[in-house]
Amino acid sequence: MLELRGISRAFFGVPALREVNLDIGSGRVLGLVGQNGAGKSTLVNIIGGVLRPDTGTMRLGVKTYAPRKPSDASANGIAFIHQELNLFTNLTIAENIFLDRFPVRRIGPVAVVDRGALRARALELLAEVNLELAPDTPVDRLSPGEKQLVEVAKAMQLDAQVIIFDEPTTSLTARETERLFDLVARLRVGGKTVIYISHILSDVMRLADDIAILRDGELVETGDKSRFDVARMISLMVGRNLDQLYPERLSSPSPEVLLAARGLSARGLLENVDLTLHGGEILGIFGLMGSGRTELARVLFGVERLDRGRIEIGARMFTKISPQRSIASRVAFITEDRRQEGLMMGLSIADNIALAALPTLTTTPLKIVDQGRMLTAAKELATALQIRSEDIDGQPVKSLSGGNQQKVVLAKWLLSGANVLVMDEPTRGVDIGAKYEIYSIINELAANGCGLLMISSELEELMAMCDRILVMSQGEIVSEFARATFDSQRILHAAFREHAVAAA
Repeated sequence: MLELRGISRAFFGVPALREVNLDIGSGRVLGLVGQNGAGKSTLVNIIGGVLRPDTGTMRLGVKTYAPRKPSDASANGIAFIHQELNLFTNLTIAENIFLDRFPVRRIGPVAVVDRGALRARALELLAEVNLELAPDTPVDRLSPGEKQLVEVAKAMQLDAQVIIFDEPTTSLTARETERLFDLVARLRVGGKTVIYISHILSDVMRLADDIAILRDGELVETGDKSRFDVARMISLMVGRNLDQLYPERLSSPSPEVLLAARGLSARGLLENVDLTLHGGEILGIFGLMGSGRTELARVLFGVERLDRGRIEIGARMFTKISPQRSIASRVAFITEDRRQEGLMMGLSIADNIALAALPTLTTTPLKIVDQGRMLTAAKELATALQIRSEDIDGQPVKSLSGGNQQKVVLAKWLLSGANVLVMDEPTRGVDIGAKYEIYSIINELAANGCGLLMISSELEELMAMCDRILVMSQGEIVSEFARATFDSQRILHAAFREHAVAAA
């Protein structure tokens, strides 16, 4: 269906792809895997017409394929469902599906949108993806999984023959993920070709017919799924055997309390939350989607308003908190959405690292930033955290892989002098090699006396990293587990039981 020969691409002089040759079969699912920065997104962006290769050629079916823009890819039957969904949330489902080709009817010389045809065709497409919603539902009312299915309906509307999924499950619940998997299977049975990118290797093994592995911009292995297992994929991705997924904990918490919440309540978000975070402690927060995990992080940092209760940071007590007060009190917030809230994507790596510490990098009463000091401090942290880049002063942070972007977020808060880090999904969208590096940084911070509040939807991650785990449901903390009593079934049971009781 799709043939790639000698595809190469570089950014800022750094090769992202090197002479990639790949054949993608018709009516098959190709699992495309590799670490962050391996070249996966660059490759599918070239296929999808977002980027052009520096060298190389492509063939689609029997014809030469050389898209100059995304609309060329769409016209050739290639749909690209990005990790960051491209929907207008103020428009309806139907309007999003048909945004670039509304059905019209003519009244004399005037063409107007045929609303009846729009709704009828949208209903057919929603049925194809098993999404039981009215076509005139505004997209801002949808869950992440429902939005994902709207994107797929857009692809069906184009009658796409090749559909690219880039990390499609990062924001989905288990139920929404299963619906997506069922859809991928039906697309395959219907003769569609699917390129599926994911860091969740068990999902790739479940869905794919063929697997292609990229490392440092080169295609290191490709073939039928039967030639691979998860251990072999990891070895090929990182270039070595990775015997341990999590580093060993080498420290334990101290009695010192760095952060506490007492009776924390925020209307519609949290209710009477109590917690204590000690120096050197990694405190995990677990719960189902909608349990209040992210809301807790945002209230603690001051992004969301606190209605009742108090927050204690060291010896200081707050009944009202703001991001400015949190930063001044050496509290950091690593948001789950680094692209929208954690980084300024168009600025350089150095500028991003310095963002939260700018007031400390000035030298005059006019508060003019000392560029030399800023760059020196940023370079020291970039080296310490092994941020892989060419030139941190000139290279925009958007050019980095997801794992390196997450390290920039960590560097930003470390330069600010934070000793309490509230981390919401700190390894989301990060490959297995970069995860180990981030886990090692977290362990080192704990060993140096920092307190870390770690929110994750990956229970295995929390059990491996944390000293305690708090379980949330419906905006409340419903259970607590010490490390010695960690048991996945008991923790999951607590999350599901309390959720079911509240729903009843």
